[in-house]
Amino acid sequence: MSKQATSRRDRMREATLREIHQTARKLLLTKGSTAVTINAVAREMGMSGPSLYHYYASRDALVGAVTADFFQELAEAMEHVRDEHADAPVVERFLAACRAMRSWCVAHPAEFQWIFASPVRAGQHDPDSARFQAGLRYEHVFLDMIIERWNTQPFPVPDLDELPEDLREQLRAYSRLIDERLPTEAVYVYVICWTRLYGLLCLEVLHQMDFVLTDMAPLFERCLDELSDMLGMAREP
Repeated sequence: MSKQATSRRDRMREATLREIHQTARKLLLTKGSTAVTINAVAREMGMSGPSLYHYYASRDALVGAVTADFFQELAEAMEHVRDEHADAPVVERFLAACRAMRSWCVAHPAEFQWIFASPVRAGQHDPDSARFQAGLRYEHVFLDMIIERWNTQPFPVPDLDELPEDLREQLRAYSRLIDERLPTEAVYVYVICWTRLYGLLCLEVLHQMDFVLTDMAPLFERCLDELSDMLGMAREP
């Protein structure tokens, strides 16, 4: 087969994959996550189920691919505002990325729930998978800036002896996973920062605070103040 024919076939395959992902997203937005199945996507596209299986062997494979798209989109939104502040202190880049994350999540509640409010299935930690790589890209938007802060000016950390041993072991394992670019006690601060930020976003996007707050932005900004303090990053009033 000629290179031209191969190239044309590859382009057609890529176009079909994009349509599959767009159709899956449309079903998610209009009918919910349970409506996203191989057969449902195929029907929407005017294809047969068996034909779509040539592209994805299972629903899990399709879900992983669509999840990768969402992670990439979120990471790109955060990287864009971070890079707009490329010459600014790390605190400004960090806060800009956090706000961009909130903006994307609030604007895309269905996608947020798809990637964050669903359990990760066995096998989705495959380092070679698109989902894993996209999630890693998103993770490093935060992690790399915290590592940068630690390398330029270490922030306050707890005494490891004050933490439960089983927690220390898990933190040590993650430190080794990231090539010890953050020591164990700094990983603890990173994890605490992440859980506070993520927890607040879950409460907002899932409307769990509507009974008391109609606008979560001031509370989110207060959370950013606290994270900045934890990371030893002075913030302009």
